[in-house]
Amino acid sequence: MTAVQLMRSRYTAFAIGDEDYLLRSWHPRTRADHLELDPDQQWYLLEVLRTERGGLLENDGIVEFRAHYRHFGERHSLHETSRFVRENGSWLYVSAR
Repeated sequence: MTAVQLMRSRYTAFAIGDEDYLLRSWHPRTRADHLELDPDQQWYLLEVLRTERGGLLENDGIVEFRAHYRHFGERHSLHETSRFVRENGSWLYVSAR
């Protein structure tokens, strides 16, 4: 797995409301105690805009993306640059900037 693959899987988890996966794939140092996803947010498109590192042989990476969603019929987007690390062979989300 790569950092961008983890980013895509986390986007899918947001889209289907899989809070457990989101927490499991979040680094314990920065992980929230719990999540409350809004069931009225309907995620429909992920655009990966840029990646730095995060490959098969690397231990850190950055993914810049734009995620599109509808909320009560209105279109919105989230633009974020996320940082990931690989520990013990698994990629984890660390933080956003």
